Amino acid sequence: MKLVLIRHGQGEHTLDIPRSLQIEDPSLTTKGAEQAKLLINQIPLTNKDIIIISPIRRTLETAFIWSENIDCWKIVSPLVSPRMFPIRPDKSTLPCDKIIDLEIIKNDYPTFEIDMKVPLNIWSDGINTLPENQFTKLAEEFIADCKQLQKENIYIVSHDGTITSYRQMISGQSLTRNDFLQETGWIQISC
Repeated sequence: MKLVLIRHGQGEHTLDIPRSLQIEDPSLTTKGAEQAKLLINQIPLTNKDIIIISPIRRTLETAFIWSENIDCWKIVSPLVSPRMFPIRPDKSTLPCDKIIDLEIIKNDYPTFEIDMKVPLNIWSDGINTLPENQFTKLAEEFIADCKQLQKENIYIVSHDGTITSYRQMISGQSLTRNDFLQETGWIQISC
């Protein structure tokens, strides 16, 4: 199985850092929406594909634009929600990285399935500040669940820190913030 990890398009929260990091539920910018449209040709989807999406507006919008008119399986999971990298347990989740309410996801993205196998505390708190050992346990279970889907490729729309955390865990390599993907950048990892 291959995981194709894709970073969301440019979000409003990146336009005036650090102040813009305080924006709650930031959307894609116009540029971010254009970046998401480019994914249509870069990584063409079929009806047989699966996309797992972080429950944050900018990732949901990226996946929605990229998969428009494709009836593939779209699953929203907090196991790919924002994650600090490197982890700093003394810090808290920024407003721009808080998981949006499940009812908002259901109303705004009715064709997306909600992964209700995930514990409710992860739906409310996310994986952003989880200690490394707890993240690794959840991440290993997530990878095992992905393998059970028996697909050649599983697409994940997520965030720079989350993608780098999964890459580091899967590869065993030591990565840094210099390894972050650019907006709508992607990397394929064999599991």
